[in-house]
Amino acid sequence: MTYSTYIQQAPSSFKLNQTLIADAPRRDEQALAQAELYSHLESQAEAVAPTQDPLTARDRRIIGEIIEVEPESVRTIWIEGGITVWVQFVEGGRLPFDRNWFATRVAEVKATLPETPLERNERLSDELEEACTAFGLYHGEIDWLSFSTKLYRDGHLVGFVGCNQQGWYARPRQYGVNRVAGSAKDVIALLGVRTAVAA
Repeated sequence: MTYSTYIQQAPSSFKLNQTLIADAPRRDEQALAQAELYSHLESQAEAVAPTQDPLTARDRRIIGEIIEVEPESVRTIWIEGGITVWVQFVEGGRLPFDRNWFATRVAEVKATLPETPLERNERLSDELEEACTAFGLYHGEIDWLSFSTKLYRDGHLVGFVGCNQQGWYARPRQYGVNRVAGSAKDVIALLGVRTAVAA
């Protein structure tokens, strides 16, 4: 039995290589546009639902201290089945630990770990906010390096407060002698300010 196959040839005016080369810039533009679109979509997704690292630098320091690794090598942790704490590493791999043992070690390490400057500033800021609310005051911008600020009531300067190695201090003028006390409320009281009374 014989089979016939028909082959159609391109006309002599058709230049295959020239068509592909002429078409290449359009393909590059399309690839660039597609990449730009993906980048835009990723940035929009990040803006709508930013990925947050569940561990703080302090958390990583605590975990690193417990399992004797560099804090930067810890990616994340999770509890499985309420029994096992898993520690995942940045370079891959993970280690399991008993939940109760891990919790005990976290408490021990937290008690010995020194407070970071950021944690100190956050603690002092919270205490200052509470004291300002009690006295009906507000404060200006905080100088975070020296943790000091100006206090105001009804737009009038009341004095300056801050916290250093000696503790909380206050003074009625920018220059002068600091009056030192144990808490933000106490130093504000040293400025002669009375607590706000609800009307």
